[in-house]
Amino acid sequence: MPKSIYEIIYRDLKQKIETNIFTYQELLPSENTLIQTYHCSRNTLRRAIGRLVTDGYVQTIQGKGVRNIYQPAAQTAFTIGEIETFGESAVRNGRTPRTEVLLFTEFSIHEKQALHTGFPTGSEIYYIQRLHYLDDMPLILNHNYFLKEAVPGLTAEIAEDSIYRYLENTLHMTIVNSKRIMTVEKMTQIDEKYLKVNAEEYNCMAVVSSQTYNSDGIMFEYTQSRHRPDYFRFYDNAVRRNASLRK
Repeated sequence: MPKSIYEIIYRDLKQKIETNIFTYQELLPSENTLIQTYHCSRNTLRRAIGRLVTDGYVQTIQGKGVRNIYQPAAQTAFTIGEIETFGESAVRNGRTPRTEVLLFTEFSIHEKQALHTGFPTGSEIYYIQRLHYLDDMPLILNHNYFLKEAVPGLTAEIAEDSIYRYLENTLHMTIVNSKRIMTVEKMTQIDEKYLKVNAEEYNCMAVVSSQTYNSDGIMFEYTQSRHRPDYFRFYDNAVRRNASLRK
């Protein structure tokens, strides 16, 4: 599915902000200049800017313009923000990613798993265990559950590369939203084995459980990501609603 004009503009401006073409606290070119640069309508440009505001990259200042407020994550942290692949997040933070598939299998969801994952009982699932490395350090142990009918043809080779790139570029799936729950849980023997964490120093893990949906409203993925606590950071950009909307 071809990307919309506003998304192309959004991605280009985002890339220029992340690579310091537009420096921190600098005002972006004027609205009229950007309209001419991208040969787009005012509404299209404002939609792209609005998404940058939502993502915490820029701030609109009345009478002045749009200011870059983006600051890269600390180099000792893996940051979770928007829906993006491990590789995309690593590149965004200037790191080198690698993924190792520990297990790739298929099964039907039983009743207890249905309560845990959100998939209906009897659903055919790809189950994958993946270990994500950042600069050759194991940081995240992923337990991935993918609905087979929604992601046909998934293989261990694809899982080692990029599942989302396969979904978007080969299956032309549009990934829309992900519901996440973040908890702190006791470390397991599997965590200690693969993440090389000293259990005497850390006895818990940061755990992110997510249910992800496509544009057809289908939950195609449930994932539990278990993170080293010393390399975990959650990023969010919260916006306070107008007081009149909170009543």
